[in-house]
Amino acid sequence: MDSATVNASHLRAFIERIEKLEEEKRAIADDVKDVYAEAKGNGFDAKIIRKIVSMRRMDRQKRIEEEEMLDLYLTALGMAE
Repeated sequence: MDSATVNASHLRAFIERIEKLEEEKRAIADDVKDVYAEAKGNGFDAKIIRKIVSMRRMDRQKRIEEEEMLDLYLTALGMAE
């Protein structure tokens, strides 16, 4: 494929779609940031909320395995409760 065979209108359509989605992604990221700031303003720890959101995305078994590995490492370092 060279410049003579590129369908410019098709390419432009893809680029414009990507640009629009990138704009939407930035707007959503700003909205998420605002929600974390609101939570922080209400006395919640945003870092912990981020961790919980991350954990909720995980498969239950994967989360359990990760927690077990963390406990193992903390115990090996003498940091376990």
